[in-house]
This record gives sequence, structure tokens and C-alpha cells, in this order.
Amino acid sequence: MEKIDILKRTDIFYDLSSSQLEMMASICDERSVKLGEIVFEENSSGDEMFVIARGSVEVLVDPTIVGGPEAKKRGSGSVTIATLRSGQSFGEVALVDQGLRTASARCADTETHLLVIPRAKFNKLCDTYPELGYRVMRNVAADLAFKIRGSDLAIREQLLWRPRPNG
Repeated sequence: MEKIDILKRTDIFYDLSSSQLEMMASICDERSVKLGEIVFEENSSGDEMFVIARGSVEVLVDPTIVGGPEAKKRGSGSVTIATLRSGQSFGEVALVDQGLRTASARCADTETHLLVIPRAKFNKLCDTYPELGYRVMRNVAADLAFKIRGSDLAIREQLLWRPRPNG
């Protein structure tokens, strides 16, 4: 697997030069996960982001976390909100802050191969090469803004289409 080719296909590395892609590839670790294996859990701490080299990953949220006692009684469990495929990234928020994961990620294919970018290595690279850091973080911000807009639309749709009680 050629890390540089995978990074080239990933939106958050758009507009990086060949040498910048080589630098990013040099800090990537590799991880294979099998069908159903959890990459990370919602509400866990995280210090790495992931790029899907091959396979697919489901992003899941547990509505009972914010639903209070009624949601816990219903016991709906985790819900898949997205399925990501080769060339897509997830866990980017871990590069931005040290907060908790906002969702879980689970392998959705027989075998999925991931590139793993640790925050500490990424920050060191950005400190050494600020232009690279600026480009990647600009792209991360654009990616997160796109995801936030999609979530906002989904929330609005749920609010508008929710059955209303009679009366």
C-alpha cells in the first residue's frame, strides 16, 4: 500500500505538494481492523485521526447518551449515521482538541486498512512546517463545516417531520 497515493485521494490533504504529502506519509501508522471491530468508542479520549486506505467504516452515535431516562428505557442503542469508504477520513476532531470522541467508529467490511495520524506527530510536523499545517487545518475546518451543515440539516428534518401530539 502506498501511503502517498492514499493521502492524495483524501480531501483533507487536498492542495499539498508532493514533498508535503511525503512528510504526512512519514508520520502515518497503519492498522488493519476486521468486520465489527471497534476503532474507537463514543465519549472516549482520542489523540489520532484515521484515513481509510481500503474497506469501510461505520460512524455510530448512541442517542441514549443525551436522551435522559426515557431514552435509556427505550434502549435504542447505537445508530449508524454514516458509512465511510476508501479515501475518506474520520476522527479529525482529535487533531484539533483533546475533547472526547463525538461518535464511535466500527469496521464495516471484511477487512479494513487504515492510516493512523497521531496528534503529537502531526503537531510536531505542523510546528516545523507551518505552511503544511495551515493547508491541512484549513481543509480539516472545511471538512468539519461540511459535516456540521449535514448534521444541522438532519436535525432540522427530524424536528420538522416529528409526529406532533394531538390536542
